[in-house]
Amino acid sequence: MSSLKILAQEELLEVVIQRASKYSRPYLAMYSSWFGGIVKNPACMLIPIDDHMVHRGDGVFEALKCVNGKLYLFDRHMERLLHSARSIKLDLPVTVDELKNIVIETIRVSGAKDAVVRIFVSRGPGGFSADPLETVGPQIYVVVTEPLTPPKEHYEKGVTVRQSKIPMKPSHIAHIKTCNYLHSVMMSMEAHEMKVDFTVSVDEDGCLGEGPTENIAIITSGYEFLVPKFGKVLRGTTVSRAMELAKDLVKIKVLSRIAEECIPLEEVYRAHEVMMFGTTFDVLPVVRFDDKKIGHGQPGPFYKKLLKLIREDMEKNPSVSIPVF
Repeated sequence: MSSLKILAQEELLEVVIQRASKYSRPYLAMYSSWFGGIVKNPACMLIPIDDHMVHRGDGVFEALKCVNGKLYLFDRHMERLLHSARSIKLDLPVTVDELKNIVIETIRVSGAKDAVVRIFVSRGPGGFSADPLETVGPQIYVVVTEPLTPPKEHYEKGVTVRQSKIPMKPSHIAHIKTCNYLHSVMMSMEAHEMKVDFTVSVDEDGCLGEGPTENIAIITSGYEFLVPKFGKVLRGTTVSRAMELAKDLVKIKVLSRIAEECIPLEEVYRAHEVMMFGTTFDVLPVVRFDDKKIGHGQPGPFYKKLLKLIREDMEKNPSVSIPVF
């Protein structure tokens, strides 16, 4: 006779509520088109097991910030979300304006003026094969969480990086922000094993790629602001905005130029500065790459300038921020 318990509906609900733990406390609110509304209890932030986003990674997503009650770079994140969805022939079940209203309302329900917002568009529930036609239709899930803030010392003392041994994604996949992030998971595990903060991919030509969820850029000895070509890596919203803001530094001749280029590792090692860019942390200075000291081995002036430019942009630029509260 089986010793496994068969749970009644009431027992299951009790278990679900009890399972909420410390790790889920930062989860503030979730909208689910499948449920048809918003929930605030993290234990109830559930997705059907047969949603193809769960068992096939068949979906796309975006993560963006709400800063002091304003959504930063929302329109750009939506452009990338639509691009990713079109690339895998996934139709959004709502209009962009409807999605914006869902996001804003979910943030308001959360009560958080500072938060990270994740928007998932899934292929939807229905069956367990890889066939997208067996689903009942695409779904939207929006999750609002407390901000993810790196340790203060990462900003003050810098982070360490090593080149990854994981092959880069094919270029036709690299530009799509899908929910299949196994490649990134492996890179994150690799960083733990190497005892560094990040690993960064390198292509077959020995040129710089990207981190598991971050872009990388360098300031050369000739004061060029260079990023790996976006054809081979995901076009990050934060690094793209930093490149635009840095044009003012070119005008006053603090920087010589800004460009997307193949960046050989040797150029990284002798760079004036190296930086990581990402939605949750904005900019972090890299002080060691492959055990080689970058610049003076401490956060440099360009990192400080770019971090200041991005954070001022969040707070003061109405053209890139949407009021929520």
